[in-house]
Amino acid sequence: MGKKVLVADDEPNMRLLIREELEEMGLEVEEASNGEEALEKFQKGNFDLVTLDIEMPGMNGLEIAGKLREMKKDVKIILLTAYSHYKSDLASWAADSYVVKSMDFTELKEEVKRLLNS
Repeated sequence: MGKKVLVADDEPNMRLLIREELEEMGLEVEEASNGEEALEKFQKGNFDLVTLDIEMPGMNGLEIAGKLREMKKDVKIILLTAYSHYKSDLASWAADSYVVKSMDFTELKEEVKRLLNS
């Protein structure tokens, strides 16, 4: 069985695009539309990697990353955002990688590959 990835993003179209890209890589993908749902699914599933949108209603991606780290220290976390200014935010250190969203998923796919193979 392939590696399992949880994609948390409040934009349905973005979730779908990321899911399709990751499934093409042979990964098993589950989706969450907000932070609470992401934490719930994470507790039930055995995920190798989580992609988190930073800007979500309710709990943001940085808060979720911290909680995921408490639950499973070695889970790989990629923060996704449209805003590059988060790179300097210390809370983003809870993540293994940080990718600025674009319609070109090359960087995201390279980071997923790198993290799952490390």
